Amino acid sequence: MADTHARILGSEQSSGAAQRGDAPVAATDASDATTDAQHPHIRSFSGRRGHFTSGQRSAYERLLQVYGIDYRNERLDPVACFGRHAPLVLEIGFGMGETTASIAAARPDTDFLGVEVYPAGVGSLLLRIETQRLGNLRIVQHDAVEVVRDMLAPDSVAGIHVFFPDPWPKARHHKRRLIRPAFVSLLASRLKPGGYLHCATDWEHYAVQMLSVLSGEPLLANTAGPVRLADTAAQCAGFAPRPEYRPQTKFERRGLRLGHQVWDVVFVRRPS
Repeated sequence: MADTHARILGSEQSSGAAQRGDAPVAATDASDATTDAQHPHIRSFSGRRGHFTSGQRSAYERLLQVYGIDYRNERLDPVACFGRHAPLVLEIGFGMGETTASIAAARPDTDFLGVEVYPAGVGSLLLRIETQRLGNLRIVQHDAVEVVRDMLAPDSVAGIHVFFPDPWPKARHHKRRLIRPAFVSLLASRLKPGGYLHCATDWEHYAVQMLSVLSGEPLLANTAGPVRLADTAAQCAGFAPRPEYRPQTKFERRGLRLGHQVWDVVFVRRPS
């Protein structure tokens, strides 16, 4: 696949199904900055989730060379990749691809780059791309931190979606959470002025952390108004209503019927 995709690279170039109700803790983790400095890149994913269905495996083997892009330490050329000039939205950790495919189908004038590490999820989204004939969607199967850092140019992305990332609920694993100050700073630098960063979670502690981390990034402004941080999500201010472009998954709908909650955090890149 490396030879196949060399031409599209320019020379510069857990999901939570329902809220588990973890115990409230302080809104701001004072160790965040220290931990980020000590561990500049701790992987936020584990080695599990290896099961393929036959359909996913078939799609993976047939279609990855068509819709996949190899990770390289070079800037991606979106025009060469998609064959047109269009806004680019990054989808980080798309799981089985249900939401990503739905959003891409509803926004044909926007191009989407999905990043996922698990082969089953990649195969599932590839199958949806084929079935729904989604020409505006490409996939990189690699660590999202390295993709953002190495492949995306500063001020180049119209939007970034991080929906239901692994909450790593145990306190000793919080350093593995994706939404931390260093990574949010990197994401913000890749957004165009006016571009948006949208995170969603069904884990209350992580929701408060997301609100805290994004509100602490100088390049970003909250679309939901002034932020008030507290120990619990109910005491906080600054969560956004779910935008219409983010569809509810079947797991989310089931969780809501059971009385669980989902929190959206939507910030935009400030003007330069």
